[in-house]
Amino acid sequence: MTRSLPLCCTAPHRHWPLPFALPGAVLVSSQFDPKSLAPDDFARAGIAPPASIQRSVAKRQAEFLAGRLCARTALHQLANLDHVPAIGEDRAPVWPAGISGSITHGTGWAGAIVARANEWQGLGLDMENLLGDDRATRLAAEILTADELARMDPAQVSLAVTLTFSIKESLFKALYPIVGKRFYFEHAEVLAWDAQGKVRLRLLTDLSAQWCNGRELEGQFAVQGDQLLSLIAISC
Repeated sequence: MTRSLPLCCTAPHRHWPLPFALPGAVLVSSQFDPKSLAPDDFARAGIAPPASIQRSVAKRQAEFLAGRLCARTALHQLANLDHVPAIGEDRAPVWPAGISGSITHGTGWAGAIVARANEWQGLGLDMENLLGDDRATRLAAEILTADELARMDPAQVSLAVTLTFSIKESLFKALYPIVGKRFYFEHAEVLAWDAQGKVRLRLLTDLSAQWCNGRELEGQFAVQGDQLLSLIAISC
């Protein structure tokens, strides 16, 4: 069957919505609408849905399809590969040998970033809806460490809590394939961030001989309307 664009997705396009360029990386995004998901959209796109996705609701199917469509497009642009990442046993995307990557989706938006693993050994991309002030205040103690709470400006609670959640999700996506060990919100802290989109983090646990307690990393983020996109990229 000839491939065509699924009815629920816009055409994937390459762009860079973050503040700081990442040489050698390709980021592709698409917008999607679960209400427009057609029964043959997966077949139309030439993407086979895993059994778990076939059993899921339209929202999950549409976001999965959009994310994999972006990943396939990004891989083709980076390395001329025709590949759709499968879901691994750990639920993470399975990338081709020599490639690192990450997929994310928020309300109506999906994106994927890929690079050659000998340039960027770990990539973590995450999109989150900005929390309202009331919800951010309620969730702050669950997401932020005690030191992060002490440093937080109450006037920026929505951005601070959403950013902390998102950048730690990106950190996990970037580091987990490298260390092969799960870790959680309390195992890292945001030390500082600024209006230009720079973020600095520090690990609070030992994940490997190289990635140990006290190791610092940098990330970046951008606010797009009522959504926040964050990225952690680990060079070789």
